[in-house]
Amino acid sequence: MKTECIGDFVKLNGKTYPCTVSLTMDLVGGKWKAVILYHLKDEPKRYNELRKEMPSVTEMTLSLQLKQLEKDGLVSRKVYGKKPPVKVVYSLTDFGKSFVPVLEAITKWGNQVVGERGEFISAEQTV
Repeated sequence: MKTECIGDFVKLNGKTYPCTVSLTMDLVGGKWKAVILYHLKDEPKRYNELRKEMPSVTEMTLSLQLKQLEKDGLVSRKVYGKKPPVKVVYSLTDFGKSFVPVLEAITKWGNQVVGERGEFISAEQTV
């Protein structure tokens, strides 16, 4: 038996997983969740700020991923004001902040891979 799975399965919020890696990937896996968490790690941001920092994500995808991260307790959504236009700010919860060391390790590894096998390019070079 692996140490990360002391029992046959693990359970969180009513969902059962075969192991803790599966649980983790459900919470932060996919193309955008970790990127969103990365952009929120230093300070809270409004939706449009996130859109500007991640121009290739669609509005629908960003909205859905933010809702899922909020549902899973990694991100909080605070609404200021009662009538439109309201101000909505997203930030990491304490649970979300506990993932920051993992984000930093992913970033460090990604930088190392690019340094050894790829290259950093400017936005102008992508067109």
